[in-house]
Amino acid sequence: MRSIQTVIAINAPASVVWSILTDVAAYPAWNPFIRDFQGELVEGARLRVSIAPEGAAPMTFRPTVIRCIPGRELTWLGRVLLPGLFDGEHSFRIESDGAGVRFIHEETFRGLLVPLLWQRIADPTRAGFEAMNRALKQRAEAMVVEWAA
Repeated sequence: MRSIQTVIAINAPASVVWSILTDVAAYPAWNPFIRDFQGELVEGARLRVSIAPEGAAPMTFRPTVIRCIPGRELTWLGRVLLPGLFDGEHSFRIESDGAGVRFIHEETFRGLLVPLLWQRIADPTRAGFEAMNRALKQRAEAMVVEWAA
C-alpha cells in the first residue's frame, strides 16, 4: 500500500469549495489535473474521470463513488482490470478551520502492481494533486471576493 496526500488552506467557506468540486461539468475550465469528469456524485454511482498528470500519459478510468458527504467528502474507488491488481481510493476532504478550510486531497494505492508502478506514478500524481489544489484555491477565493464586492 502506498499513499499520496496533499493539503492546502483555502480562504473560502466549505460550501464554496464543495460547490466547485461538485460542478463536474466545469472541471475542464479550471482543473489542470482532472480534465474531464462525468457522472452522478452519489454512493454506488460509476464515474468517468480523465486525468492528465504533468509528465505522464493521460488516463481515463471508471471509478465507483464510495462516499459522498455533502460539504465534507467525496471518495471514489478506481481499479485497473481486476480487484487487487491496482486499486486507488481517491478522496477530497474539506475541513473547516474557522477562517476557511483545509482541503485534503489524497489517494491510497493497493494491489500487486503498485510496487512495480510506484516510481513511475508517484511524482506526476503528486504534482497533479498540487496543481489541482492551487487551481481550486484560486477559483474558490476569487468567488468569495466576487460575492463580497
